[in-house]
Amino acid sequence: MFTIIGILVVFGAVVGGYLMEHGNLRVLLQPAELVIIGGASIGTVLIANPLHILKEIAGGIGGVFGGSKFNRQQYLALLKTMYDLLNKARKDGIISLEDEVENPTKSAILSKNSLIMKDHHLRDFLCDTMRTAITGADAFELDQVLELDLEVHHHTSMQPISALSTMADSLPGLGIVAAVLGVVITMGALGGGHKVAAALVGTFLGILLCYGLVGPIAANMAKVADDEAAYLRVLRTIIISFLKGAAPIMAVEAARRAIPGHVRPPFNEVEKACRSSSAAPATEGSDAAQAAPATTSA
Repeated sequence: MFTIIGILVVFGAVVGGYLMEHGNLRVLLQPAELVIIGGASIGTVLIANPLHILKEIAGGIGGVFGGSKFNRQQYLALLKTMYDLLNKARKDGIISLEDEVENPTKSAILSKNSLIMKDHHLRDFLCDTMRTAITGADAFELDQVLELDLEVHHHTSMQPISALSTMADSLPGLGIVAAVLGVVITMGALGGGHKVAAALVGTFLGILLCYGLVGPIAANMAKVADDEAAYLRVLRTIIISFLKGAAPIMAVEAARRAIPGHVRPPFNEVEKACRSSSAAPATEGSDAAQAAPATTSA
């Protein structure tokens, strides 16, 4: 929503200021300049990038207009889901999670988290990590594997952003190309004032599209990629904390501290969500007794 408002503000301010100076809007309507600049910039992206990056660029631009999916409610849902999952592992042993992670769509715990179910990368990151933990992997070695996974994923996420930024950087140059072509036509016509204006519009459009549209969209896509990386780091924190011996409630708190401040749920809200969990174990057995202060219903 704010992306659309921002675009309207940029173009509205430019056109409004132009009209305040008694500019003629018809002079700015130069379809030929748009064809030159737009077509050439799209062509450079097609030349420089494989098909899978082109698809990611299209999906990323759509994500910019849809807003971030990693909000406070989703982080709270993640902490509650992981609390339920780790409590089950603490009570019945980590091997009891095998059915949960092998078929997450049928899991009584994971299927409740809509974001994990919809996003295949988040789902695979969680389930593959827990599969590895079930095999008895050392927590330190698994932490190194997760670090590598996060680095590779972030690098992949940045590729379409880099491609779009390159396109933005090329727009002023392509605007100059369009302007030079207009000057050539003008010189051929020997002094057409309208053609001189059209030539300058090419430079104007190239710079405006670079700094007023494509560049900001690329920056927004980078922030979306950073949001997903932060979500994955929270998952990594809670899993590794548990495998190193922390109680589920302590692993949840460690993960809560890893959540960016603007979407971090408060301690009381997380505690309330965990206490009301339908998957909280009853006070039976030594492990259940240890977890009783965090799992007994209010």
